[in-house]
Amino acid sequence: MLIIGELINTSRKVVKPAVEQRDAVFIQELAKKQVESGAHYVDVNCGTMVHDEVETMEWLVRTIQEAVSAPLCIDTPRTEAMEAGLAAVKNGQPMVNSITAEKERYVAVLPLVLKYKAKVIALCMDDTGVPTSAEQRITIVKKLVGDLTAAGVPEDDIYLDPLVTPISTGDNCGNDVLDTVRFIRKEFPLVHAACGLSNVSYGLPNRKILNQAFMIQTMDAGMDAYILDPLDKAMMGFVYASQALLGQDSFCVQYLTAHRKGLYD
Repeated sequence: MLIIGELINTSRKVVKPAVEQRDAVFIQELAKKQVESGAHYVDVNCGTMVHDEVETMEWLVRTIQEAVSAPLCIDTPRTEAMEAGLAAVKNGQPMVNSITAEKERYVAVLPLVLKYKAKVIALCMDDTGVPTSAEQRITIVKKLVGDLTAAGVPEDDIYLDPLVTPISTGDNCGNDVLDTVRFIRKEFPLVHAACGLSNVSYGLPNRKILNQAFMIQTMDAGMDAYILDPLDKAMMGFVYASQALLGQDSFCVQYLTAHRKGLYD
């Protein structure tokens, strides 16, 4: 299971001013807390810094790497900022968030994935827009895996994101994701499946409960990577418990370690 810590994002009210003021201590502490809480990757997103995203991305990557040895996930729609972040990475294998099957995006991002030998999150979206069924997602999955592997990206470096959409907008939104993940796990066993969870509950009350339940369902279907808040003790508790119950935690070592650290107090 791969956990990508989502908290260093300038769209968050507490993060943007810290980045604007180049508060390295704040950013480094946030990175440390995420890694200490179980994040394997730290996501770096400064997309709201419209006028100086490239410089900000470089600063963030350098600053975070001074504090943690965990690898980074470079998260931006701008290829200039993506390359700046990737070029500054020193720790481990970076991850790119994200590529899609949209022609313009694919052509722009693929060379960076190959140049920096990065893992890549591949969104199940093409030039027709966001898919509205499992069948459409599966068609895009086949294309992405075929194109990426033909270009030289190892299957183990591909993380397919089936695009979680709010269940408040359609009764099958949750099932479409689950069916897509099951297809990925069956047809491409070496390829990974990744997602953020919060969209599933958009517009509904008790969002954390829905997110937690959906995490358990998607993990059972074969999801093996999540972009989430690792400081959310309840969510991380369900991650470790689910892994143990699904036989993904040999002799329940991770679950017992989490228990001894007080995660379930």
